[in-house]
Amino acid sequence: MARRPRVFIPGYPHHIVQRGHNRNAVFVEPADYEYYLANLVEFKAEYDVAVYAWCLMTNHVHLVLSPRTHGHAISALMRRVSARQARYVNRLETRSGTLWEGRFKCSVVDTDEYLLACMRYVDLNPVRAGICRHPGAYLWSSYARKVGRVSADGDDAWLDPDPVTKGMGDNESARQRAY
Repeated sequence: MARRPRVFIPGYPHHIVQRGHNRNAVFVEPADYEYYLANLVEFKAEYDVAVYAWCLMTNHVHLVLSPRTHGHAISALMRRVSARQARYVNRLETRSGTLWEGRFKCSVVDTDEYLLACMRYVDLNPVRAGICRHPGAYLWSSYARKVGRVSADGDDAWLDPDPVTKGMGDNESARQRAY
């Protein structure tokens, strides 16, 4: 039986979840997370996809992405990022085979309320998983950038401003507090 095609709507955010095969670890060392993010940044520019929120957990990934012009850009971006990460991990572990568990999951985010809830869900994932008590303590999510705690080198300046938090205050500081 053929797989059902996904629905991608240009200009709308989409919540993406991708799990490691058998829920095995995808990220072990900081370099693993950094490699994934570097590829995400490269391909977001190539495929013209906005990144509103992200969280890299040990065995899965949450992303809130919005294709600016073509809906299929999300599939292309995920295919490239996922394949590079798989080759990277396979080379490090001298193994072969799949890294990811099937296709990524994708949900269209069709309201501002849902977008805000989705971004908060993504940023709070490490807290719910019991990894940390506060999302600011977790290094591998968009939370720090959302609340104005950006690293000194600005390496996360690639995170795109989302349409919801723009309306949460008169200035950036107020928006960060409201988030």
